[in-house]
Amino acid sequence: MPAQDPVLHLVCGKIAAGKSTLTAGLGAHPGTVVVPEDRWLARLYPDEQTCLNDYVRHSARLRSVMGPHVVDLLRAGLSVVLDFPANTRASRAWMRTLFEEAGVTHRLHYLDVADDVCKARLRARNTSGTHDFTVTDAQFALFTQYFVAPTPEEGFNVILHHP
Repeated sequence: MPAQDPVLHLVCGKIAAGKSTLTAGLGAHPGTVVVPEDRWLARLYPDEQTCLNDYVRHSARLRSVMGPHVVDLLRAGLSVVLDFPANTRASRAWMRTLFEEAGVTHRLHYLDVADDVCKARLRARNTSGTHDFTVTDAQFALFTQYFVAPTPEEGFNVILHHP
């Protein structure tokens, strides 16, 4: 049994801001499980993520299955690092339902990284071939236009990370 109370860790940041790197570090703590959206989407929908609509549809399906599972893990006393982007008010609202239903605390890790830094990291990541998805500059721009930083009014326990 974990020595500490379970926590749901959430991550917010643009593509290549360092969310997966941060979640790997958080997941190294005892009694903690990382749930990585990109890995699940890449395995469940290989070669089917060709546009924003594909991502929205596939992510919604994955959330419908993973949501109850995450709640069960939290109720079992495990901390969960949800490596799903908390990049919109709607995604954060869904994530809120998870920690509220499980009756646990949360931390929203906000990686505040400039676009030029993210793009440089993205290009390096694409070249290395170590990530499940290759993302172009145009796709970065498309996804970034929907990005909304968390606000105090949303009431999250925000931990700010700068590069």
